[in-house]
Amino acid sequence: MFYREAGDFSTTYEEDNQTFPIRFDRYLYYLVLIVAFVIIPFLINDYWANAILLPFLIYAIAAIGLNILTGYCGQVSLGTGGFMAVGAYTCYKLMTAFPDVSMFIHVILAGGVTAFVGVLFGLPSLRIKGFYLAVATLAAQFFLVWLFNRVAWFYNYSASGQINAPERTVLGIAVTGPNTDAWATYLFCLIFCTASAIIARNLTRGTLGRAWMAIRDMDIAAEIIGVNPLKAKLTAFAVSSFFVGVAGALFFAVYLGAVEVGEVFGITKSFLVLFMIIIGGLGSIFGSLAGAAFLVLLPVVLKVLGVDVLNWPTDIVAHFQLVIVGALIIIFLIAEPHGLAQLWRVAKEKLRLWPFPH
Repeated sequence: MFYREAGDFSTTYEEDNQTFPIRFDRYLYYLVLIVAFVIIPFLINDYWANAILLPFLIYAIAAIGLNILTGYCGQVSLGTGGFMAVGAYTCYKLMTAFPDVSMFIHVILAGGVTAFVGVLFGLPSLRIKGFYLAVATLAAQFFLVWLFNRVAWFYNYSASGQINAPERTVLGIAVTGPNTDAWATYLFCLIFCTASAIIARNLTRGTLGRAWMAIRDMDIAAEIIGVNPLKAKLTAFAVSSFFVGVAGALFFAVYLGAVEVGEVFGITKSFLVLFMIIIGGLGSIFGSLAGAAFLVLLPVVLKVLGVDVLNWPTDIVAHFQLVIVGALIIIFLIAEPHGLAQLWRVAKEKLRLWPFPH
């Protein structure tokens, strides 16, 4: 009744191979985009933008990047925070060195530099995997944070060691700095999030995505059937790091405006993004979005219920949040390893058959 694909048919290979072959999915996708681009900018205020929408969009980009590497290619990474720092500091250096260049170009170039750094730190994946690769990327995390702390050139020799985003405009509208509007920063991040999701969706459905999944499922068998492990793993690190670098640039320039690398891009950030893809679903673009939305909304909901309604102390609510996240990770890993994305797939199957019995 609510979700039917009867009557959907294709007459060309292009129609059969489109991103959303089911008409209902396609219409729902268009509806979400219309609401996101046309309606929400007129409704949001600073609280909704800073507390929910901007963190969700930026973390969703980072989660998409990590999911490509870990979920699709099977390469475990604990260096997401460090790679976000690369994107942030690259964007800062570009903004201060080239003030007349568009902010879009700065963010994209920050992602490109992060992709190059990601390939360098991805070289050990050709020899090691699993736990040992996780430790290698964890070392990259600590090294990058140490580098940005110790080398004063990265923060332009500031006495405090903190970087501050100068004001930059797009089409005359400020998107960074102290005088920004909520709708402008929201739309700026939404454009990058939408583009990242579309690009990632198409990459994972193509030849490159199939090579990543072959390496993830069994790398020796993949090499036997002709998949080049060098190309597959390094492209996964490059694409993943590109998205993570874009997220880091947006996190610094648009969302926070001022960053100290040890406090913002520490190991906690790496684990947070990893928890997003575990809860949302490994190997799923929708799971990346769902996991980011869940972990961004959870603190807000707990604050409203715990502090505002039940009058609990703030520190108790913060600890309760950690307990909930830890319990959910255990539950999902045991009961539903594919996360929220799998629950959505099951729900769609039920809707296809309703009201008939399964």
